[in-house]
Amino acid sequence: MKAFQVNAPHDFAVVEAELPSVGSGEVRVRVAFAGICGSDMHIIHGDNAFVRYPRITGHEFAGVIDAVGEGVTEVGVGARVCIDPVISCGECYPCRISRPNVCRSLEVIGVHRHGGFEECVVVPAANVHVLPDHIGLDAAALVEPYTIAANVLDRMQPHPGDALLILGAGVIGLTILQMARAIGLGEIIVTDIIDERLALARELGATHTLNSREVDVEAEIMALTDGEGIPLIADAACVPALLAQMLRVASPAGRIGLLGFSATPSELVQLEVIKKELTLVGSRLNNRKFPEVLSLMTEGKLDPLALVSHRLPLSEMPDAIDMLEHHPEKARKVLVRIEA
Repeated sequence: MKAFQVNAPHDFAVVEAELPSVGSGEVRVRVAFAGICGSDMHIIHGDNAFVRYPRITGHEFAGVIDAVGEGVTEVGVGARVCIDPVISCGECYPCRISRPNVCRSLEVIGVHRHGGFEECVVVPAANVHVLPDHIGLDAAALVEPYTIAANVLDRMQPHPGDALLILGAGVIGLTILQMARAIGLGEIIVTDIIDERLALARELGATHTLNSREVDVEAEIMALTDGEGIPLIADAACVPALLAQMLRVASPAGRIGLLGFSATPSELVQLEVIKKELTLVGSRLNNRKFPEVLSLMTEGKLDPLALVSHRLPLSEMPDAIDMLEHHPEKARKVLVRIEA
């Protein structure tokens, strides 16, 4: 079977791989679609500290179960599913307090073990979610990015009608925007440096968009909020240098959700944090958010296919990587059709 494999940083190709066997408690999924994520690019660049090479990447995917292992009774062959990539031990402190997404022994499908950029992949049966009939496999492959959005918003504990600032209008920023609309937040300000992304943000319901290369973002936000600052800030740009600005534009009692994995230090002015009693929270992966996202998709409150700019077969995966690398303004979510 065919698979996209990263052998080492900057060394990747579509290769022949063996059909995986199914163990106890596992299912084998014939993958239909998989999405390329920024974290896949980090693996290609060698910037992911958790990956071990060679690795078949891909943690955003959906398909049809074609084999089940011993003891699996909750799903069967032929079920249409999407897959939660978070695998936890169930015993450590985070797991005991219902935070399995930061399990001490955390494994992520597509990072610690082979993922969805292959024709068939074996995953724990506990990690599959059966799809409602009207959700297509292409849309289902994008459930996972929305769980990232759901998780960071949950970590920030929003109140109904809270205003939100989203830094970055890439795919994660746009999923946060759609999730914020779906759960009833108020005004939503989105910043980016690419006008095409900001245009889509407006189409998806952003109240205000700001090109941070062209305007003074801090002054604009304070003007839009009558000098109060903004209660919720989601950092989907993941640029460490922006933290100091986030602290300044946050309102008193504001909450800031951080998503980046950069090891570069950020400037943190303690005075800003203490005088406003700000809350800074990290958000990693998702904490059992698949049912919530599937429910919102079923209700028509999320539009995952609006994020898709390209659909390509697995054989063209290297070309997709090149486009994302050198022409990011042309691409949003690239959806890969896995060829059987």
